[in-house]
Amino acid sequence: MEPEQNIRFRRGQGTTLLIACGALGREIIDLIEMNRWTHLDVTCLPAKLHHNPQLIPEAVRKKIRAGKDKFDKIYVLYGDCGTGGLLDKVLDEEGGIERIPGPHCFSFFMGNDRFASYSEDEITTFYLTDYFCRFFEKFVWEALGLHKHRDMLEFIFGNYTKLVFMPQVEDPELELKAREIAVRLKLDYEYRFCGYGDLGTAIQAQH
Repeated sequence: MEPEQNIRFRRGQGTTLLIACGALGREIIDLIEMNRWTHLDVTCLPAKLHHNPQLIPEAVRKKIRAGKDKFDKIYVLYGDCGTGGLLDKVLDEEGGIERIPGPHCFSFFMGNDRFASYSEDEITTFYLTDYFCRFFEKFVWEALGLHKHRDMLEFIFGNYTKLVFMPQVEDPELELKAREIAVRLKLDYEYRFCGYGDLGTAIQAQH
């Protein structure tokens, strides 16, 4: 699954539409298949929208309007994700559509309460989920221009002190890659297994 891919996944005749960030697509599909949630349809917006979070609210609005007459319920699997409350404003305007609680995927993957307990002490921490680790080269390294301007590394990551890898599944190869990324960024490394966190709970509640 490519970082910019706009996917649609359907099992049976869904009655609930999940509108999600592409960075969550693989995990959502895994959860649906594991739990045989045949009532759910999923449509994902490209993960690259995170580089321009101001575009997320209207992109979500278009998905809502495209699905309103086709589904009994719509649920949004985005945190605020840097929209400064604009995503919630759109959801209110579109009839009070609900979204998963939390500021971003790092929080609800870890569990919002658990993340909040860490966050004040981790303002210099760089987080990696499975997705961001898997697509680090394209989504982070190339997107920030570091493949062409290595001298910018200190400017971009100089205020970070630690990399926390918070995987959704246990994968030794992916963990090795996370360690290599930490070395490349000159950051301390910590492995903090999270699983699906609040994501699974939020999806399970959509009946």
